[in-house]
Amino acid sequence: MVKARKPRSSRTGRATMADVAERVGVSAITVSRAFKRPELVGPDLRQRILDTAQSMGYVPNQAASALASARSMTVAVLIPSMTNMVFVETLAGIHDMLLPRGYRALIGVTHYSPEEEERLIRTYLQFQPDGILLTGTDHTDVTRTYLSALSSPTVHMMELLDDPESLSVGCSQEEGGRLMTTHLLERGYRRIGFVAVQLDPRTLSRLDGYRHALEEAGLYDESRVWRLPDPSSIHLGAAMIDRLMAENTDCDAVFFCNDDLAQGALFQCQRRGIRVPDQLAIAGFNDLPASAWTTPTLTTVATPRYAIGRHAAAMLLDLMDGKEPPRRRVDLGLTFIAREST
Repeated sequence: MVKARKPRSSRTGRATMADVAERVGVSAITVSRAFKRPELVGPDLRQRILDTAQSMGYVPNQAASALASARSMTVAVLIPSMTNMVFVETLAGIHDMLLPRGYRALIGVTHYSPEEEERLIRTYLQFQPDGILLTGTDHTDVTRTYLSALSSPTVHMMELLDDPESLSVGCSQEEGGRLMTTHLLERGYRRIGFVAVQLDPRTLSRLDGYRHALEEAGLYDESRVWRLPDPSSIHLGAAMIDRLMAENTDCDAVFFCNDDLAQGALFQCQRRGIRVPDQLAIAGFNDLPASAWTTPTLTTVATPRYAIGRHAAAMLLDLMDGKEPPRRRVDLGLTFIAREST
């Protein structure tokens, strides 16, 4: 005799929201809120609902939810790199804001290419994201057309936009370049070099700050600027020290556009017997975690990566809820950190 199967409440045989609600002893609306608007459900009850759902194998039907609410509960997030700690920390800030509200991020990596950004946006728009977070402002004309036609809000991260109609959260990269160069001038350095790699808009803005500070001091020399399209890395920073030596540069200080470059330069100076800062001062940008532990410790400019992600996501959440954010341009500032390398 074949034992009859216990009937399930959905045609697919999977547990439904109503099943979970009945097991917990609450309404289906409360179960729905526990997943979509967890801040509206007490923590103990929400945990009980989640535990029960997990034990029953219940997973919310996002497609049905999107049809019912006209929301996809997704946000497209485009960053230049997943290996650069700067953007990993930015993603952490975004995640910490979106997840409690039930949103999931569609993460795309542009590899610093406006053309790749265009392809990713074209792909992600097919999923009808409720909002978009973009890194930087270097877009193709096609991307700008996509963004202007969107009904979903877009917030730019890292760089600040002057357009009053646009929304951006970041800090002044040019001011960061000026801060570092001014510090080196105040320390008595006069032949200050600059190493720019990747050549993305943020790096070039730091270069502008460096140049303006030296021009005001009457000390700018184009021959002390190195521009390379290569990705930033410790290896490249070490190689640049060898290049500076081979070219018999007269620099008494070098400002590297990223900390990983500066760290590589410090390591190579140790191998070459170059005393830092007595023979050559080394400075970086971004205050990566290891910069406080190099020998000597690295002078740098700290950027608020996590806070940028968090504030940008908060601004986007307001917009997706139909609220006007308090400010459309949020400058979170920079922190100059003087250490032993200068």
